[in-house]
Parts: sequence; structure tokens; C-alpha cells
Amino acid sequence: MGTKGTADGTGTGISRRSVLIGGAVTAVGTAALARDQLKRAWWRLPGVEKPRTPGAVDYARAQWTAASSANWRRADRPDDFRIDRVVIHVTQGSFSSAVRAFQDPGHGAAAHYIVRKDGHVAQMIRELDVAFHAGNRSYNERSVGIEHEGFVDRPQDFTAAMYAASARLTASICGRYGIPVDRKHIIGHVEVPGTDHTDPGKHWDWDRYLKLVRAAAKR
Repeated sequence: MGTKGTADGTGTGISRRSVLIGGAVTAVGTAALARDQLKRAWWRLPGVEKPRTPGAVDYARAQWTAASSANWRRADRPDDFRIDRVVIHVTQGSFSSAVRAFQDPGHGAAAHYIVRKDGHVAQMIRELDVAFHAGNRSYNERSVGIEHEGFVDRPQDFTAAMYAASARLTASICGRYGIPVDRKHIIGHVEVPGTDHTDPGKHWDWDRYLKLVRAAAKR
């Protein structure tokens, strides 16, 4: 509790000058917050589009193959949503069937990348944008999703070429966003809260994969 001042303005109470200074500091803080929010979302204003290059990829070894715009949400990551996870998926089908599904506007889901058994990498959604891949909105907003051709119950589908190509991709993503190369930040779809998926399954060799990611990160 403050003490009330005297008639001549002396005393131990909060002065009018202090109140004015405090108000000014609050106003400055509010203005700074507003500027920061505007900086992060300016491209969402009517008539404004953030520059994009059609067909551009975030990973140099990837080939662009666009997913349906119904299966992702336009964003400005990492400015509006911090990227701190890589989520590993398995397609439960062929590479071509996964591409068709992600290009189907009625499918309702797609990942940023698909890695084929022979190591070919397709990018279908920019890392800037939020892919509907994890079944959890928060995880979608903060992660990059990588699909792998094959089935969870067929360990032979996880080829050496696939592991190597995926590890190089994940190392590149982790390097871009400062993501630690560990099992807390590189996770399986099964580990996403609320999901009903089991991929990448018990045959995905996490020790081998993380070793490859760490080796690729050092190159």
C-alpha cells in the first residue's frame, strides 16, 4: 500500500511524474508488441502477398511436386510459428499413392516431404507453411513432416538409400532451424499427442537413423 503525499507535493506517495513515466513505459511496450505482431502477420492483410517463387524447394536435393492447397495452411514460419520438431511418418503404401493422396483435396492431410525407397525426395509443401500431417494442430504448426514409402510391418521397405536420404534431409532441416538432433525433437507420428497412428513402427531403426542424421549434420 502506498502512502498519501502532502499538500505541497512532498511525501512518500507515488508522484504524478512517476505515474506519467509508468504510463509512457506501458504505452511503449504495447506499441512494441503491436509492431512485432504486425511484422509477423503483415502478409495476411487484404491485398498483400508474401513473395513466393513457384516450384522453389527448401532442400536442394528435393524435387517439387505440389500438394493440394486443401491439405496445408499458408503461413510464415518460423516467424509466426517456431519450428522445433521433425515428425517421421510411413506412407502405408507406395510413393506414387502417397503423392496422389496429397494432391487430392478431399484427403485432408499431407506432409512436407516424401522419401522414396531409392532415396528420391519429393517436397510437396513449403517449410514456410503448415502441413496437415500430425493430427495435432500445435504439432502441425511447429514441425516439418517427412513421409517414407513403405509399410510399418515390412522392415525391408526401409532401405539403406532411404535412411541415408532421409537423414540428410532431416539434418538440413535441423540446421536451418536450430533443432537439436535427439529423440525429443525428431519423433515418430505415433508420439504425437492425440494421434491414432502407429508409424514409423517397431522396425524403424532410430539408433541407426539418428547416427546418420548426426553424421550428415557434420558435413
